[in-house]
Amino acid sequence: MGNARNIAFWVVLFLLILALFNLFSGNQTTMSSRSLSYSDFISRVDSGDVQSVTLDGERVLVRAKDGSQYVTIKPEGENLADRLITKGVEVKAEAQEQSSFVSMLGVWLPFLLLIGVWIFFMNRMQGGGRGGAMGFGKSRAKLLTEKQGRVTFDDVAGIDEAKEELEEIVEFLRNPQKFSRLGGKIPKGALLVGPPGTGKTLLARAIAGEAGVPFFTISGSDFVEMFVGVGASRVRDMFEQAKKNAPCIVFIDEIDAVGRARGVGIGGGNDEREQTLNQLLVEMDGFEANEGVIIVAATNRKDVLDPALLRPGRFDRQIHVPNPDIKGREKILGVHARKVPLGPDVDLRTIARGTPGFSGADLMNLVNEAALMAARVGRRFVTMDDFENAKDKVMMGAERRSMVLTDDQKEKTAYHEAGHAIVGMNMPKCDPVYKATIIPRGGALGMVVSLPEMDRLNMHKDEGKQKIAMTMAGKAAEIIKYGEEGVSSGPAGDIQQASSLARAMVMRWGMSEKVGNIDYAEAHEGYQGNTAGFSVSADTKTLIEAEVKRLIDEGYETAYRILTEKADDFERLAKGLLEYETLTGDEIRKVIAGEALGKDDDTAGPASGGGSIAAIPKTKPKAPKGGGLEPEPMV
Repeated sequence: MGNARNIAFWVVLFLLILALFNLFSGNQTTMSSRSLSYSDFISRVDSGDVQSVTLDGERVLVRAKDGSQYVTIKPEGENLADRLITKGVEVKAEAQEQSSFVSMLGVWLPFLLLIGVWIFFMNRMQGGGRGGAMGFGKSRAKLLTEKQGRVTFDDVAGIDEAKEELEEIVEFLRNPQKFSRLGGKIPKGALLVGPPGTGKTLLARAIAGEAGVPFFTISGSDFVEMFVGVGASRVRDMFEQAKKNAPCIVFIDEIDAVGRARGVGIGGGNDEREQTLNQLLVEMDGFEANEGVIIVAATNRKDVLDPALLRPGRFDRQIHVPNPDIKGREKILGVHARKVPLGPDVDLRTIARGTPGFSGADLMNLVNEAALMAARVGRRFVTMDDFENAKDKVMMGAERRSMVLTDDQKEKTAYHEAGHAIVGMNMPKCDPVYKATIIPRGGALGMVVSLPEMDRLNMHKDEGKQKIAMTMAGKAAEIIKYGEEGVSSGPAGDIQQASSLARAMVMRWGMSEKVGNIDYAEAHEGYQGNTAGFSVSADTKTLIEAEVKRLIDEGYETAYRILTEKADDFERLAKGLLEYETLTGDEIRKVIAGEALGKDDDTAGPASGGGSIAAIPKTKPKAPKGGGLEPEPMV
């Protein structure tokens, strides 16, 4: 439809230019002909100077024998043709009706075209009734109709509690009497809160697919404009549309774009965003009731929303959409693997167990990466090896096999990563070592990844200390092997991780007896949201840093002691990494025990790699910054 309108516009513009060209060219032709009085014309006819004459009504177009042209006007009732024929002048005549029509068309067509183009542009400015230059205040909410690619609750897995809450809203829309006879009222709003990628928007699409009622979708940023009052007008127009289609559902994605707390930004209480929020609050629960209009909103920044927006009556339900647990991850993998041909060796539960902290979007990406890897090598189905390789790529980055390393760099990387692995395997509270590699991945030259056996929900003090020891084992290994002067910049990322964990233990978790059970994190880090004026004295800062240093030093000493006691295991593992490049947890144990692995150099390595130490807590697994030996020193 839009293309047809554009084509019509250019056709009209071309005709307008053509008509104007013809009009001006005709005028120029007329103006180029000299006027002549009728008496002079008759004298020239009598003298034989006229070659031909064209009679066009009252006008007489004269061509002289010398090639010049003249125009004269014939008096009414004058019989000029007989006289001209008698003198041997060639006489032509124009049809008067055609001439009149053509002349009128030549005069009026440009004006008609100008009026048409003006109407066309005005219609475009009005936006065809919505959303144009003159339609700033019109809502941009779109009525969602998914005839193809329809999403239902069967496509949503791993977040059963959130799905049940929304299924009840859908059931209320389908059968309101079931709840109203007990005095229940339909919820006015539901706020979906959760980390990115957990499926909040997917849940909203599932509501649209299941409800069978009109479903309007809009983004929070669509309300905000540079002109004050435009957003409020759009809110009013959106609710007017919703009321006309009630019962219906309105989904506002990323509502924090318009629902941020009032009075905390620049501009006081009269800026565009706050006016839009005020109108939204009034429409959701003001004097006029919006019966049958349910607002579903999604955000991952609940902390910045205005308290008035969160109260019951506006958002009656706040539904938390967390990262899935192991059962949820298995169900999500099953949903995304429906259209992927799986090999007989693929075990989705094993994959789910090895992906703690993954969100639904991460798992979808994992399945897609595995399918791409299988297609790259020409397989007809996706194998378990493809999933393992895809998991390594997602967690740790792509292999950088083109990177040229000297034998000395490889050896230092091998001993560094062997130190991490040996200490991790000898600390009972550390997560099991999943994989070790000296193949460069991401920004690190080598990596060791450890994965928890089950989802981690909290961190204990002894676990934190052992985690710091495993993190500092890379530097301890380099010092044991190469001495104090031979240490590299590789442990920079390890020091960063250990410092971050130690500060959290001291300042946030109350795990230091000297500092005590006080949260110093906001004041110590200069957190701008700290409105209580809380500050930390110089003595307290000194004490905090001393406690952080003590925890890190204790971890380093523990790692140094374990590597010294397990010197033979440490040496065997380092040489095993130099030989095979990549070793899984089971293969590491076999290398330490001196057992044969049953693979040669040609088959070793390409399967995977890791990040210096990536113990996976509650959040998405990521390769740590500077996890192994860094290609460049960190300053």
